[in-house]
Amino acid sequence: MIDQQILAAQRLSRDEIHQLQSQRLRALVRHVYDNVPFYRRKMDERGVKPQDIRTAEDIDLLPFTEKSDLRDHYPFGLLAVSRREIVRMHASSGTTGKPTVAAYTREDLDNWTELTARSLALAGIDDTSVVHIAYGYGLFTGGMGVHYGAERLGAAVVPASGGNTQRQLTLMEDFGATALCCTPSYAINLAEAMQEKGVDISRMQLKTGVFGAEPWSESMRTRIEKMLHIQAHDIYGLTEMMGPGVAMECEAKQGLHIWEDAFLPEILDEKQQAAPEGEAGELVITTLVKRGMPLLRYRTHDITCLTHAPCPCGCTHARLRRITGRNDDMLIIRGVNVFPSQIEQTLLQIEGITANYQIIVDRRGALDTLTVMVELDPARMSDTVRDVEALSAYVAAQLSASCLVHATVKLCPAGSLARSEGKAKRVIDNRRYE
Repeated sequence: MIDQQILAAQRLSRDEIHQLQSQRLRALVRHVYDNVPFYRRKMDERGVKPQDIRTAEDIDLLPFTEKSDLRDHYPFGLLAVSRREIVRMHASSGTTGKPTVAAYTREDLDNWTELTARSLALAGIDDTSVVHIAYGYGLFTGGMGVHYGAERLGAAVVPASGGNTQRQLTLMEDFGATALCCTPSYAINLAEAMQEKGVDISRMQLKTGVFGAEPWSESMRTRIEKMLHIQAHDIYGLTEMMGPGVAMECEAKQGLHIWEDAFLPEILDEKQQAAPEGEAGELVITTLVKRGMPLLRYRTHDITCLTHAPCPCGCTHARLRRITGRNDDMLIIRGVNVFPSQIEQTLLQIEGITANYQIIVDRRGALDTLTVMVELDPARMSDTVRDVEALSAYVAAQLSASCLVHATVKLCPAGSLARSEGKAKRVIDNRRYE
């Protein structure tokens, strides 16, 4: 049954959205100016006072926030409330430095639950659903964020967390899971395990998948849908914003609706100016309803574009194109810009290899080298050495044509590359910069 409160929130008029954005932006700016010394200093440096912000269009007067700012003020330097008001904390993995902390008031958690519920509802999840959550629980926001959103819809939740793939499959079958929530790479892992164990997919009741926490391509969507016999939907979120549920793909699959009454999105070009609607650029987000640790103009470094065109699903919130990569994970190989998403898109269109791959970048002398390791399809394991060499050469040629750079391709036995139970680590850059 459709939740009427959530349906109404999905279908606010454009005037209502703009009014809420302007009203909430004014309140946010006053809140951070009065309570966060970092933002007060940054605004003063720009000569901007809270009273200068009248409408959402004044967003460009405000300073940017970078991930480094959160790390520089780790752990609580950007809090906008007293520590006593914080009821939960999450954090990123911190693999590239100190963890990125997210602190929540009770109001923040309630808003997060509501936004995640809105998101899951767009994928058809309701009070008749059984939602199997294989995102990690703990400091990572994925598991708990989706969990509370699904419960808000009245769905039955199976908090499986990550790992123990065989047990996951058993629970999915025995509990009658209708929706699977995890990273796309782990969805592939589960599907491969089903095939390896001879699990009859027709015994599963799966209908829907909600996948996020890492970039994935249309080719990977096609593969997941074919292997699991489901409709696969993209969900977008960041620890810095709140977690999953910032934006969500509806059943039309024509972009991810970003909840504009809670987040004010901008798409900026390389000069940090507003890009024309429909043109790709960096996504910058301002939190509008977050009190514990709100952020002004947070640079996500994710590449996408924005459209306000009507969507067939009836949701009125603007849509983001699928995140195709980041402007800070671009690889420069011998002067050529290469995005990991380009490599994945090419690999997934080639028969005879699987979706499991790894990109390794090295430097030999003054020359950068690119190696792509990818697993053979199990059906090709009996091929002759000559056949495997021919396939390797074909993959290398396709990568050269699509990415405009030479790559050494190494085909590996099925199952030999490490599987991920969380975010897949696709790129290893061994270069050292002096």
